[in-house]
Amino acid sequence: MRASSVDHIILETLEHNHDHLTAQQIYERICERLPAVNQSTVYRALERMATAGKVSISDMGLGAAVYEMIGGERHHHLVCQNCGQTLNISDEIVSNFFHQLEAENHFQMVTNHLVLFGYCETCQKGKATQKTKEST
Repeated sequence: MRASSVDHIILETLEHNHDHLTAQQIYERICERLPAVNQSTVYRALERMATAGKVSISDMGLGAAVYEMIGGERHHHLVCQNCGQTLNISDEIVSNFFHQLEAENHFQMVTNHLVLFGYCETCQKGKATQKTKEST
């Protein structure tokens, strides 16, 4: 099986899903089109494409790295540690922050997908309500 055909099908899968997928999820989706493919081939292809700058690898707090096709508008994420809600944040905000860090520290950033963890508004309210009940 040619590496270029596996790469092409993985990129198509990522493009059509518009989502962050684990290597296992990618493998399961491409098995329908490439029944002879094995997991190690998918992992090697993802690593090769990440090195080439075609896909990004991120930790979204799911217990496994997730992959996303690089292209289109860059974006970053806020992930709620309680409910798992993911919010997109624009690259403009993060890019300004990166430029400031680069200038102040004489450092070149290569991060292309930032994921920050915290608590969404709903979960913050739930925690505040819980604390109030515990205090009384």
